[in-house]
Amino acid sequence: QVQLVESGGGLVQAGGSLRLSCTASGLTFRTYVMAWFRQAPGKAREFVAAIRASAGSVYYADSVKGRFTISRDNAKNTVYLEMNGLRAEDTAVYSCAAGTSMLVVRPSLYDYWGQGTQVTVSS
Repeated sequence: QVQLVESGGGLVQAGGSLRLSCTASGLTFRTYVMAWFRQAPGKAREFVAAIRASAGSVYYADSVKGRFTISRDNAKNTVYLEMNGLRAEDTAVYSCAAGTSMLVVRPSLYDYWGQGTQVTVSS
C-alpha cells in the first residue's frame, strides 16, 4: 500500500519561510518523479514544482521560481519543498504526488497523492 505523508505546513507571515516534507512508503521511491501541487479555495489544482527520479532535473511554476526549492533524499524516501519569500497568494493546501510520466505539470498523470498540508500566509 502506497502512502505519501506531508508535513511542515502552518501559518506564517508574508515574507516568511516554511519547509514542507513528504515521506513515501510502499513504492520504489528513487524511480518516481516527485512533485508538489497546491490548491487554494475555489481554484483548480496548480503545479508548483517537480523533481525527476535522478534529481538532476527540477521544474518550477513561474509563480514560485526563485522563491521555492524542491529537493529529494532517496535514502529517506522524502521530497522537500523549501518556500521562502512567502506571499498571501501562496496560501493553499499543498500536496505531494508521485508518478512516472515525463509531463510533470499535469496532475492527472500522477499515480499517488498525499492528503495535503495547509499553508496559510498572512499579509
